[in-house]
Amino acid sequence: MKNNINPFEDLFVLEMANNHWGDIERGKEIIREYSKIVRDHKIKAAIKLQFRDVDNFIHKDFKAEGSGKDLSKLPKRSRYIQKTSKTKLSYQEFVELVEYIKKHNCIPMSTPFDEKSVDWCVKMNLPIIKVASSDINDWFLLNKISSTKKPVIISTGGASLKQIDDVVSFFQKREIKIALNHCVSKYPSEDYELELNQIDYIKSKYPKITIGLSTHEYNDWTASMYISYGKGVRTWERHIDIPYPKGHEQKAVSKYCSLPHQVEEWFNAFKLAKLMCGTSSFARRIIDDKEDNYLKSLYRGLYLNKNKNKGEKVTSKDLYSAIPYQREINHISSREFMDTDFILNKDLKADSPLTKKDIQ
Repeated sequence: MKNNINPFEDLFVLEMANNHWGDIERGKEIIREYSKIVRDHKIKAAIKLQFRDVDNFIHKDFKAEGSGKDLSKLPKRSRYIQKTSKTKLSYQEFVELVEYIKKHNCIPMSTPFDEKSVDWCVKMNLPIIKVASSDINDWFLLNKISSTKKPVIISTGGASLKQIDDVVSFFQKREIKIALNHCVSKYPSEDYELELNQIDYIKSKYPKITIGLSTHEYNDWTASMYISYGKGVRTWERHIDIPYPKGHEQKAVSKYCSLPHQVEEWFNAFKLAKLMCGTSSFARRIIDDKEDNYLKSLYRGLYLNKNKNKGEKVTSKDLYSAIPYQREINHISSREFMDTDFILNKDLKADSPLTKKDIQ
């Protein structure tokens, strides 16, 4: 790897998927809506597209499967084929969206689903490539992606440990930076299906890799952020969308997609989680004056329990501890005394504070 910069640190990936519905103006509207929220919250965010060379991605004998029928009533395979066809954008239209994302100060990203789409990522100079859960061991595609040498985020939904090990090993041997997203490929996911403890497992298994969370829950936009940030996740992904006009065949936003106000909640939760977690988990924190002064107000100081003359020894038997600890006179606290004998520099009366100036 050529440098130590982590491209995944505190990165939010906003997955547009096919929610542009093949309409470039709708795609631009989504970009405008979310880039404003990103800008207002000063978030490092990518808006991600899905690239498919549709003419070759769908086998010619299946292109008509389910054509003309209500997508919601089709089996999953047919729905995927038909939605892919209906949401098709040309290479030039994708270029236009990528430039629009850049213009609005977000990072352009893509999930390429075929080899030609990887070439598009290179031609458009996208800085990061995403591997979908379904393609975690698609070696035709992964070989093509690895040839770009670009950083890669990999979702692990539905993958076995061996499949994850294989893909990690594949990219590490090629010295390509990767992040691993914990993901449950259920759209939408119920809260009890999130399996967030898997973050700990993946993090312990691959301690040198950035761990992310790609999530599809729909009941809350804060809890999984607090938990995942505390567990060490440093890149996040959610699907995004905007409402559909009356009469559109999509009818309503899918439950697993977040609306602008929900992404705003998500960003606010991130900022609060980061604030509450504070500084490094690899070194002891810096104790500031506010905390130091408060604790020192609770210290006990050392006082003599009898009159003592200059030149006499002072031992623990001659002392007692009590508040206040008089820091301003260099009072010796009970925390500093280790049962050592001292010689007095001057006469002291009973109940006098023992200070650093009083002893040799």
